[in-house]
Amino acid sequence: MLTAKSPKTLSQALPEMPADLRGKTRSIVDQVESFGRVIVAFSGGVDSTLVAYLARLAVGNNAVAVTADSPSLPSSELKETKQLANFIGIRHMIVRTEELDDPNYVSNHGNRCYFCKNELSEKLIHLAKDLSVPVILDGTNAEDLTGHRPGATALSERGIRRPLAEVGMSKAEVRELARLFGLPNYDKPSMPCLSSRIQYGQLITPERLLRVERSENLIRTMTGVKELRVRDHGNLARIEIGKDERNLFFDERLLDRIGDGLREFGFMYVTFDLLGYRSGSMNELLTAKMRSEKGNAKTTTPQS
Repeated sequence: MLTAKSPKTLSQALPEMPADLRGKTRSIVDQVESFGRVIVAFSGGVDSTLVAYLARLAVGNNAVAVTADSPSLPSSELKETKQLANFIGIRHMIVRTEELDDPNYVSNHGNRCYFCKNELSEKLIHLAKDLSVPVILDGTNAEDLTGHRPGATALSERGIRRPLAEVGMSKAEVRELARLFGLPNYDKPSMPCLSSRIQYGQLITPERLLRVERSENLIRTMTGVKELRVRDHGNLARIEIGKDERNLFFDERLLDRIGDGLREFGFMYVTFDLLGYRSGSMNELLTAKMRSEKGNAKTTTPQS
């Protein structure tokens, strides 16, 4: 449950901010205020929660937080978005997305996220027209624009605005600002969709998504671990946890219980990644393949 304490207002939080962060915050609030009415793509992560709260401060009841209800979203996350929206006092709506009907998404190639965000953008754009809202915002921060981010490309193509990234706000600054405002999830670990746990090339199915969700719920219940991914490699589950939490698994009976539990969910083999949690570790093979292909192209001699 979220704390009953109300978040701080802008005037209460501003004096505690470093000058640079104060300037970025003011810039976002002024910009959103100029839009008049906005929709915020609201996942319940700290980034989108901060944007939703700043939007509420800027335009009050003319801000609407919208969450996608999808098989790739854990049920616990959907419940938390409702609690967070109530906590920050923003109107909240839920739309059903149908990315699993798109074969481009289900086939799960390296650009999978593009088709997910494209589907979400379509739903948000239709809703914005129905509500006569001119601008849609999302929680992309400046660091999210680096690396392999096909989802960010889709959002940009559809005209979705990203106020955090536009003012150059880093993830650390987002967390600090959320803390200063008293947002309860300021230190929440990142929680991308369940599909991000499934190895590229393996089909995305409701059954696979469910077993990943059940596996992570089981491990959290048994260990209390915060940073966690159960990576689905077909018959093999690869468990990643925060590097400073690995000692929580140094118990033979616990390992047996986790292994037995995940095998009941359909995995044949259950492994523990010694390197711990790494954001985007499923991209490691993809990146290596791209480098290999690039290297081969440079060394190939064209035939005359």
